[in-house]
Amino acid sequence: MTFFSAVAAARADEPGLWKVYNDAFKGAKYVDLTHTITPKIPVWAGFGNSSFAPAKAGANLEGFAKQGDVYTYDKHGFEATSYLLTTDQLGTQLDPPAHWAPEYAAIDELPATFAVRPLVVISIEDKVKADPGYHLQVSDIKDFEAKHGTIPEGSVVFVRSGWSKTWPDPALSTTTPFPGVSLDALKFLHLERKILFHGHEPLDTDTTPNLEGEHWLMHNGFAQAEGVANLDQVPETGALVAIGYPKFGGGLGGYARYIAICPPDWPHGVTIGSVPEAPLAKFDKPLHYDEAAGMRIR
Repeated sequence: MTFFSAVAAARADEPGLWKVYNDAFKGAKYVDLTHTITPKIPVWAGFGNSSFAPAKAGANLEGFAKQGDVYTYDKHGFEATSYLLTTDQLGTQLDPPAHWAPEYAAIDELPATFAVRPLVVISIEDKVKADPGYHLQVSDIKDFEAKHGTIPEGSVVFVRSGWSKTWPDPALSTTTPFPGVSLDALKFLHLERKILFHGHEPLDTDTTPNLEGEHWLMHNGFAQAEGVANLDQVPETGALVAIGYPKFGGGLGGYARYIAICPPDWPHGVTIGSVPEAPLAKFDKPLHYDEAAGMRIR
């Protein structure tokens, strides 16, 4: 038996999905589609800004800390952060339908099957350059399918508009018009193509007075992603998306992290083993809390 046939035989004997990991995921390119949450990112004025601060002892801990003491590396061996978050609708998000419709799932009630899905990216960026308030239409979807084939059932469809290129400029939260997704397009994607959910770069689905698209989605039991980033760095078809979010009990929004898993020959992203992972990289400049930034920086 040659070396290569021995390796192939060993791979064939790998249990369960480990072979899939080694054959597909290990050599894939990973692209982060998530904005970093800071106190100064764009947010709807109705929620207001959040704040980060060094965590303090909440009680007297004999021989270790007094109530109100700020935990420090020098004195306590660790530091932590206290977050005053004014909303769960912040940054890159996954909106469960309970955000508008309490009879449907909250963020902690979404099924585990949301973990990994085929990713479709439909670009309307050229049309947005001509019309900043352009919304994805059914005709755009059909044009996309004429070129790339039918959108897979159960997939996630992200709409690339270029809106997020000036993120984290706080003015984005009040700039109008902004690109969106039409109600007809949402109905087509969900009722005809039966996707899992769609996502867009702006912090709202559309610019109608009553947010008709988001209203229809939530009141029909559909989730959506908002504040998605870096869609210019992923292919239109052929990638997967990994979906993660904290599981707040009764949560009506989700701070989400989306990672595109792209083919190995894709020019963007990083591969497993190409960046420090375990141990992680050690930085020349340590983290420290900066009053002006309102957060820890290097």
